[in-house]
Amino acid sequence: MDLNNLKKEIVSLLIDKKILISKTVIEKIKSLDDEKTIKQIIENISDNLDSVTDVNIIDFLNLELNKNNLENDIDKNSFIEANVEIIQNHKEDNAKKKELMDFVYYFRNRYKSISNILKGKSELEETIAITRINSRKESMKKVALIGMVYEIETSKNGHLIVTLEDLTGKIKLIISKNNQDIFEKAKDLVYDEVIGVIGSSSYDEKYNSTVIFANEIIHPDISLTKELKKSPDESYAMFLSDIHFGSNYFLPDNFNKFINFLNGDCDEKYKDKIDKIKYLFIAGDLVDGIGIYPSQIDELTIPDIFKQYEEAAKYISRIPERIKIIICPGNHDALRLAEPQPALPKSLCPDLYKLSNVYMVSNPGLVRIHQTENFPGFDVLLYHGYSFDYYVSNVDSIRNEGGYHRADLLMKFFLQRRHLCPTHASTPYIPNSFQDPLVISKIPDFFVTGHIHYSKVANYNNITLICGSCWQRATSFQLKVGHDPEPHRVPLVNLKTRATEVLLFD
Repeated sequence: MDLNNLKKEIVSLLIDKKILISKTVIEKIKSLDDEKTIKQIIENISDNLDSVTDVNIIDFLNLELNKNNLENDIDKNSFIEANVEIIQNHKEDNAKKKELMDFVYYFRNRYKSISNILKGKSELEETIAITRINSRKESMKKVALIGMVYEIETSKNGHLIVTLEDLTGKIKLIISKNNQDIFEKAKDLVYDEVIGVIGSSSYDEKYNSTVIFANEIIHPDISLTKELKKSPDESYAMFLSDIHFGSNYFLPDNFNKFINFLNGDCDEKYKDKIDKIKYLFIAGDLVDGIGIYPSQIDELTIPDIFKQYEEAAKYISRIPERIKIIICPGNHDALRLAEPQPALPKSLCPDLYKLSNVYMVSNPGLVRIHQTENFPGFDVLLYHGYSFDYYVSNVDSIRNEGGYHRADLLMKFFLQRRHLCPTHASTPYIPNSFQDPLVISKIPDFFVTGHIHYSKVANYNNITLICGSCWQRATSFQLKVGHDPEPHRVPLVNLKTRATEVLLFD
């Protein structure tokens, strides 16, 4: 089959799916000049017909095949030595006292960062500033804009009215309850997130201003065509969080079983895997801390924060040195609560810094593992997850579909919005005047969290989502706030296949 016929096959698929074939789409199809690429696009669209929409069709057409297949460049049986590169590690920011304008610049920079992501989507290439829409009293049949959610209301008729703002002004967005698909999506909108909107505009005498009738809400989200990276060799990574050394409720017997497992005391079926475990991630709350919640002092076996970290080092030093251990802090660690939290300092835990296989990163932090000259490695985003509590309480779809048992929904929510805590006050934060460090600007291969003491593993657009379990029984405070711990479970990921198994150390 020649190239023209293959291109016609793409068009036929889109017509059958009733996809709007815009001029941009036609030009993109015409530009395709590689038979293998075209066939892969046809296969990709055919396999994902239910996912293809007017909004994301360009994502499918933008599929880039690596013509120098990595499997041909790398010996499949080659051995890759464990390696870690810290990509993003946020430092302490005490340069000056924070003022009102720091918050203004912080939100402006967030808007610009996420707006640029949205403008990379074909349907938002030609957006109009809100002030220009407001200046035109005549109706527009189609208008595209980008804005930050300023206010969310419900009309007396049950429609949603969302006020959006950009750097030029504000405008009201009306989402009809009769448009069920977009209405359900809009019910999950939260304050301060940045979205794209396609709709029509009309002057409304009730508001004495122009309003937008929304037909589509577009999140910055992750492309459907993100590559699922796989290591050329068989290596493994394990994921922990919320160990809580120093707590009365810490589970030493279970944690010792885990350490013994890493040292070869395991079932026969894992014998050939033990030496291939190269990475261990700990996503915050290494220790129980002091003064985190009322009466915590009565629930501590080690009421000294330095000794808690000494205890942590004693356990972690027993993990084989060949395993690289990456640790980010959480809200129980002895740091400021405001995010981003810097890495645990040497002055707090000197014994951990003596371990050559331990890497300290900030919360959030981004590391790259398993990279070689011919393999790009895996980017791992670590975030403890302190903002989870807010979104379990305030996003109906998450709360109604499992709440604290569904960390995967929380992580998906953040990835769709490209932000770890979009709403002001959903977590304490330090307003950076130059950038918002909580924006997910670089798309990870793994997104790793903790905090809720309930393990979950899922996949979202070829990103592996992992929430760590815990090593602590339920405390009185956890029961009070609605946490339901499921302790001593450890996800084990095969980096060659990306398959995940959750091991239970009971």
